[in-house]
Amino acid sequence: MSAADGRLDAEGLRAFCLSFGAAVEEFPFHPETSVFKVEGKVFALSDLGADPLKISLKCDPDEAVRLRAAHPEIVPGRHLNKRHWNTVTVPPLPARQLREMIEDSYDLVVAGLPRAVRLRLDRP
Repeated sequence: MSAADGRLDAEGLRAFCLSFGAAVEEFPFHPETSVFKVEGKVFALSDLGADPLKISLKCDPDEAVRLRAAHPEIVPGRHLNKRHWNTVTVPPLPARQLREMIEDSYDLVVAGLPRAVRLRLDRP
């Protein structure tokens, strides 16, 4: 699921995104772009066949700026609201940090859902 050097590969990325409660993968734009959603809301997008592998993730605006300043592989979200989305080139980033960013993106989206849905997802 992950590359030998501990980095996430495409299948590891897909599996991790789908490991969250009620997460689904859809292809609303074209067959190459995996769109990961929770309760109909997007939390990650990626062309899992691209080289280099990239993923776009929702992010707190202040944290987005901090991450971009600290990591050249993190840039404003491509074709997305640049204040709230980052696009990450996966290979240079450690798997642990990438997993945390994906989880943060999922949690941000879930935080905007109705309370009853959040409780059902065990994310109050």
